[in-house]
Amino acid sequence: MYAAFQQTFIQPLQSVLTPQVEVYLVYFAPLLLVAVLADMFWHVWMRYVWAKFYASLSYVTLEIRLPKEMSKSPLAMESFLNSVHNTADGSLYAQLWKGEYRPFYSLEIISVEGQVKFVIWCEDQRKGGIMTALYSQFPGIEVHEIEDYTRSVHFDPDKIRIWASEFKFTKDDSYPIKTYVDYGLDKDPKEEFKVDPLLPMLEFMGSVKPNQQVWIQIPIRAHKNDQRKPGHLWKKTDLWKDGAEDLMNKIMMRNPKTKIAEINPETGYSKMPMLSEADKDLLTALARSITKQAFDAGIRGLYISPKDTFDTPFGIGGIIGNLKNFNAENLNGFKPNGKKWHNKFDGVPWEDFRHMRRNRFGRLALQAYKRRSYFYPPFKSVPLILNTEELATIWHFPGAVATTPTLTRLPSKKAQAPSNLPV
Repeated sequence: MYAAFQQTFIQPLQSVLTPQVEVYLVYFAPLLLVAVLADMFWHVWMRYVWAKFYASLSYVTLEIRLPKEMSKSPLAMESFLNSVHNTADGSLYAQLWKGEYRPFYSLEIISVEGQVKFVIWCEDQRKGGIMTALYSQFPGIEVHEIEDYTRSVHFDPDKIRIWASEFKFTKDDSYPIKTYVDYGLDKDPKEEFKVDPLLPMLEFMGSVKPNQQVWIQIPIRAHKNDQRKPGHLWKKTDLWKDGAEDLMNKIMMRNPKTKIAEINPETGYSKMPMLSEADKDLLTALARSITKQAFDAGIRGLYISPKDTFDTPFGIGGIIGNLKNFNAENLNGFKPNGKKWHNKFDGVPWEDFRHMRRNRFGRLALQAYKRRSYFYPPFKSVPLILNTEELATIWHFPGAVATTPTLTRLPSKKAQAPSNLPV
């Protein structure tokens, strides 16, 4: 057998290689081995220091309780997001030796048996800054530290079933989604005239049945212009903003380098594009998008139910369908990421014998959600780029137009004491 292997593979290779090449391979093979081992060690080391740094911190879960009357537009949420936009990664020594990383947060909307709550998960040391920023923009709210609601759920495939999915864009990152500005909420209309794209999601979550839960998680961290520029070894840029500017130049038929309109060789005049209403809306959205602070973000959805009451059209359809309120044909949108978790295993039985893969991915999805792991191992994913306007559209506090009875609100409106009270 060895003789056949030598005749088939070794001899043809020797006939191609010159003696000099064979000598070079012998000499440089140890260096190649060292490079491969060094790369493997580097990844193992970084996972270790990241895990060690993560474990060294303490974390809190904050519930935001809303007043009965909330007149703030999502613009106030934009101001809050600007206040937590922190691009500090720490020194190079701290990153490589201590494992320090850019701070990240998790914005969450949860429904536990129909009880809808807004939640923020963060490091304990950043709790004060979060609460101060929230109170400054939303004076009537209350922020309470609660026990992490995820700890009460343990995956037992004999009793419960978990459907989970991460979401990705329908188009390139540079395309913005349909935001609250497109819905006219930036003009702060009267409550009866508001069309809030978040309300269908809240109504769906408010109708979650007993012993069932729906969790929506949006991990975020500040976006930096630290991507390697194409064709350059060291030069850094912001590919998200570059892509948006290139798209604008393409629509306007401009040279990407000079941003000057291209010349028609027949007439000698600049080419004037004929823009449709969709193109005009896209240009307006792009120009507005790149002026805002951007975040790396992710979106996860979990539907948890006992096996005998698992409702596929309600739970899965509700999460996927209500996220489509932020979609637009000429802009961007969200769709399930078929490569993440197990929504692709809900089909024919021979694709997943005895639901082994579905159960495995359900367990992993629950672990990833509990850890809020998205930007770093062990559950690292490719982030979406969302600016503050887009994030404020997906996660904001609704006004009185939200009539969901199970949305947690304070029983009465608070007022300051009169200044002329006797001492």
